[in-house]
Amino acid sequence: MFGSSVLELAIGLTFCYGTVALIVATVQEALAAAFRLRANTLLAGIKSMLNDPRFTALAQMVYAHPLVNPHSNGKAVGERELAARPSYIEPGYFAIALIDSIQHVPGNFARLGADIDAVSDPQVRRALQGLYARAGGDLERFQLLVAGWFDNAMQRLSGSYKRRQLLISFLISLLLAILFNIDSISLFRTLWQQPQLAAHITAAPAALDAETLRQLWALPIGWSSFPPLLDTAFALQVAGWIVTASTTLFGAPFWFDLLQRAVQLRSTGTRPDDSVQVQVASSGAIPAAIEVRTAPALPNQA
Repeated sequence: MFGSSVLELAIGLTFCYGTVALIVATVQEALAAAFRLRANTLLAGIKSMLNDPRFTALAQMVYAHPLVNPHSNGKAVGERELAARPSYIEPGYFAIALIDSIQHVPGNFARLGADIDAVSDPQVRRALQGLYARAGGDLERFQLLVAGWFDNAMQRLSGSYKRRQLLISFLISLLLAILFNIDSISLFRTLWQQPQLAAHITAAPAALDAETLRQLWALPIGWSSFPPLLDTAFALQVAGWIVTASTTLFGAPFWFDLLQRAVQLRSTGTRPDDSVQVQVASSGAIPAAIEVRTAPALPNQA
């Protein structure tokens, strides 16, 4: 069993890291919504996939399709005129929109091969010709193959988006650590010497509310003097900021789950079986409660 000082230290650090990660996630979501990062990233991915960087060919026709962009009027001739941009596109709908954009006669699958041969971009044309040949004359199978092509491209785009978001998360958390002086090294030292500072934390917060922030400010964070002196202590402080920023990369759910386990471990007292065994060893007698508990259960009788 861990000592109380170790538990209080773990609870204080975990609560601080989880709250900072929650603040960072909230700020990050607000920035993503304000700048439409998901929609813009999706648009850039489709332009790259269809080799249409100027948004004047296939990508423009796909975004004008009502299955892909139902809130658009379909009259945008450039990327700047595209008022509505979806944040997610169903792969099946993308396949239908792409086929409708290529076909000159809708629904004529026999002529679709000639329409694919007329695609201006050689890379897109070669990709569609390969999928068309594997479809074996089946329109539904061809749509599934195009949807799979789109899904694979979006998986690669999602990986790139997540890596970029991790970098943004680290920069935001580093900025918060500097603004509020959330120094992990100083926090570790203070909580180790004064574990009672984390005793008021009883559970993992469900959301970022006033009570969560109140408990966070009760921890030893913030500036006592500003600006700091540029000495060896400041170098150690910078290291503490970097450690704090790095912990947010694990995400708030990780830290709050760890906090919940630590709080449960702190609230767990001595097991009843252990106390009973101590009494038995000291007295040599078997308590009646033990006799009833250890007796075999009898089946119910009618």
